[in-house]
Amino acid sequence: MTSYDLATMVIGRLRSQGYQALLVGGCVRDLLLGNTPKDYDVATDARPEEITAIFPRSGLVGAQFGVVLVRSDEAMVEVATFRSDLEYVDGRRPEGVHFETSARADAMRRDFTINGLFLDPITGEKLDYVGGIRDLEAGLIRAIGDPRVRFQEDHLRLLRAVRFAARLRFNIEESTMAAMQEMAGAIRRVAAERVRDELVRILTEGGARYGFELLDASGLLREILPEVAAMQGVEQPPEFHPEGDVWTHTLMMLDGLEQPTPELAMGVLLHDVGKPATFRMADRIRFDGHVEAGVELARGILTRLRFPGHEAEQILALIANHMKFKDVERMRESTLKKFLRLPRFDEHLALHRLDCLNSNGRLDTWEMLRERLNESSPEELKPAPLITGRDLIAAGYRPGPRFGTALAAVEDAQLEGKIGDREEAMAVVRQVLDGSGSSEP
Repeated sequence: MTSYDLATMVIGRLRSQGYQALLVGGCVRDLLLGNTPKDYDVATDARPEEITAIFPRSGLVGAQFGVVLVRSDEAMVEVATFRSDLEYVDGRRPEGVHFETSARADAMRRDFTINGLFLDPITGEKLDYVGGIRDLEAGLIRAIGDPRVRFQEDHLRLLRAVRFAARLRFNIEESTMAAMQEMAGAIRRVAAERVRDELVRILTEGGARYGFELLDASGLLREILPEVAAMQGVEQPPEFHPEGDVWTHTLMMLDGLEQPTPELAMGVLLHDVGKPATFRMADRIRFDGHVEAGVELARGILTRLRFPGHEAEQILALIANHMKFKDVERMRESTLKKFLRLPRFDEHLALHRLDCLNSNGRLDTWEMLRERLNESSPEELKPAPLITGRDLIAAGYRPGPRFGTALAAVEDAQLEGKIGDREEAMAVVRQVLDGSGSSEP
């Protein structure tokens, strides 16, 4: 049973018991746009205890807000009682709700008109109390009622407006945008995790460039990512970046993203975040040390937005390594193999490709490395060690910092194809630790 089938069954069952029941919200919006919804929500005048009585396998997921989760073996649907919200005091959620008996009252509490629609999946009838169908047809994101009130209730709606506009390629209605610009500073009162999640969705759900243009136009960018806003107007050497300043270059790269992971998307966004702080004019425009500065700035951003450690690690690696591609032709074989075996190197390649396409246009290094990566087995890039520290101890060497130097020299020689067995590896160790090829430890 699909989620749609389950939602239709739930609606039919509720109606058979004398209740109103309709599809509501994002699933209706997506269906009317011809898109496949990720999930389905049902709104009804049945109270939570009445819903759970009809569906014994259900469970309360938001009892105070009247939300019940109905499950089948293959799918689940949220069923919520019609409601109006009580006062919002923290810019996030209401103190409580008042259960209602009409869909109209439920529609008026929602954020944007395109999310305030109801649909009868059995008859196809649409219920629109807020002008949502008109705005869908016009391609507009419009707050329901007074936009200042909607954004004051839940400050995160400021970012949600941008996300919906970017994903759907809609415009933001004039009074709604004016309220966003007036209230942009309120986003600083939203929990970092909620801001992070909305930013990631703007970057990964499609329309990332447009999303960041809207963040800039609304004033939200300067509030949540001032380090990115600082890229605007930072000139670049035209011989390498004919496309324009750092902000333009970054926007163009965002425009090229196709279903990226959060890590790749954030890596693209922040790969040049160190340039504003390192700009200087010498023989030409230069950004000496911008990679190192960028890593530190990005680390601060990722910490501030509370990115999980494993995600932050990959994002920082993308920033730290993005300039190494220019040195590939001069790399030793061992250095190149270590570069190719970076975790998730495909994302490093993807960032480099976007970087080149939106600057000098040359993809020869990208093509060479992609081919080399496809031809190389994991064993070639990271062969089993010929010796370990235990072998050095067994040979009579005292453990110390130089063990690492010796083992690294062995690995480099192995990657270069200069040695292939333990005896040859020990000869390299003796050369490093003894300064000769002597067999005496």
